[in-house]
Amino acid sequence: MSQVIAGQEFQDKVLKAQGKVLVDFFATWCGPCRMLAPVIDEVAAEKAGEVAVYKVDIDASPEIAAHYDVTSVPTLILFKDGEVLKQTVGAQPKQNLLAFIA
Repeated sequence: MSQVIAGQEFQDKVLKAQGKVLVDFFATWCGPCRMLAPVIDEVAAEKAGEVAVYKVDIDASPEIAAHYDVTSVPTLILFKDGEVLKQTVGAQPKQNLLAFIA
Protein backbone atom coordinates (compact mmCIF):
# COMPACT_ATOMS: atom_id res chain seq x y z
CA MET A 1 0.00 0.00 0.00
CA SER A 2 1.27 3.46 -0.83
CA GLN A 3 1.91 5.99 1.94
CA VAL A 4 0.78 9.63 1.97
CA ILE A 5 3.76 11.91 2.60
CA ALA A 6 4.30 15.67 2.99
CA GLY A 7 6.99 18.23 3.76
CA GLN A 8 10.25 16.81 5.05
CA GLU A 9 9.10 13.27 4.28
CA PHE A 10 8.94 14.23 0.60
CA GLN A 11 12.52 15.50 0.80
CA ASP A 12 13.75 12.36 2.55
CA LYS A 13 11.77 9.67 0.74
CA VAL A 14 11.65 11.10 -2.78
CA LEU A 15 14.36 13.66 -3.39
CA LYS A 16 17.08 11.87 -1.39
CA ALA A 17 16.10 8.38 -2.56
CA GLN A 18 18.33 6.18 -4.66
CA GLY A 19 16.51 4.49 -7.53
CA LYS A 20 12.98 5.00 -8.78
CA VAL A 21 10.14 6.58 -6.82
CA LEU A 22 6.60 6.96 -8.16
CA VAL A 23 4.61 9.84 -6.64
CA ASP A 24 0.84 10.06 -7.07
CA PHE A 25 -0.34 13.67 -6.63
CA PHE A 26 -4.00 13.37 -5.66
CA ALA A 27 -6.92 15.08 -3.93
CA THR A 28 -9.53 13.48 -1.69
CA TRP A 29 -12.35 15.13 -3.67
CA CYS A 30 -11.07 13.80 -7.04
CA GLY A 31 -13.11 10.94 -8.56
CA PRO A 32 -10.39 9.71 -10.95
CA CYS A 33 -7.93 9.79 -8.01
CA ARG A 34 -10.20 7.45 -6.03
CA MET A 35 -10.46 5.15 -9.07
CA LEU A 36 -6.66 5.10 -9.42
CA ALA A 37 -5.91 4.47 -5.72
CA PRO A 38 -6.38 0.66 -5.73
CA VAL A 39 -4.33 0.39 -8.93
CA ILE A 40 -1.51 2.41 -7.33
CA ASP A 41 -1.63 0.10 -4.30
CA GLU A 42 -1.42 -3.01 -6.53
CA VAL A 43 1.57 -1.59 -8.39
CA ALA A 44 3.23 -0.64 -5.08
CA ALA A 45 2.81 -4.22 -3.82
CA GLU A 46 4.03 -5.82 -7.06
CA LYS A 47 7.05 -3.54 -7.42
CA ALA A 48 8.06 -3.41 -3.75
CA GLY A 49 11.84 -3.31 -3.53
CA GLU A 50 12.10 -2.09 -7.13
CA VAL A 51 10.10 1.16 -7.06
CA ALA A 52 8.99 3.09 -3.98
CA VAL A 53 5.46 4.47 -4.26
CA TYR A 54 4.13 7.48 -2.34
CA LYS A 55 1.14 9.81 -2.52
CA VAL A 56 1.02 13.59 -2.04
CA ASP A 57 -2.31 15.26 -1.21
CA ILE A 58 -2.25 18.51 -3.19
CA ASP A 59 -4.57 20.22 -0.71
CA ALA A 60 -2.38 19.31 2.28
CA SER A 61 0.89 20.03 0.44
CA PRO A 62 0.17 22.78 -2.11
CA GLU A 63 3.80 23.95 -2.10
CA ILE A 64 5.05 20.57 -3.37
CA ALA A 65 2.33 20.42 -6.02
CA ALA A 66 3.12 23.97 -7.17
CA HIS A 67 6.85 23.23 -7.35
CA TYR A 68 6.15 20.42 -9.84
CA ASP A 69 3.48 22.39 -11.73
CA VAL A 70 0.74 19.93 -10.79
CA THR A 71 -2.44 21.59 -12.07
CA SER A 72 -4.57 18.48 -12.67
CA VAL A 73 -5.07 15.39 -10.57
CA PRO A 74 -4.21 12.61 -10.57
CA THR A 75 -0.69 13.46 -11.74
CA LEU A 76 1.94 10.76 -11.54
CA ILE A 77 5.61 11.70 -11.49
CA LEU A 78 8.39 9.15 -11.71
CA PHE A 79 11.60 10.23 -10.00
CA LYS A 80 14.98 8.53 -10.34
CA ASP A 81 17.73 9.42 -7.88
CA GLY A 82 15.78 12.53 -6.83
CA GLU A 83 15.27 13.88 -10.37
CA VAL A 84 12.04 13.94 -12.39
CA LEU A 85 12.24 11.21 -15.02
CA LYS A 86 8.75 11.52 -16.51
CA GLN A 87 5.20 12.59 -15.74
CA THR A 88 1.67 11.67 -16.78
CA VAL A 89 -1.79 13.01 -15.95
CA GLY A 90 -5.04 11.10 -15.48
CA ALA A 91 -6.19 7.72 -14.24
CA GLN A 92 -4.28 4.89 -15.89
CA PRO A 93 -4.93 1.16 -16.21
CA LYS A 94 -2.48 -1.05 -14.35
CA GLN A 95 -0.63 -2.19 -17.49
CA ASN A 96 0.02 1.45 -18.46
CA LEU A 97 1.38 2.21 -14.99
CA LEU A 98 3.69 -0.78 -15.12
CA ALA A 99 4.97 0.37 -18.51
CA PHE A 100 5.33 3.94 -17.20
CA ILE A 101 7.64 2.86 -14.37
CA ALA A 102 9.59 0.26 -16.38
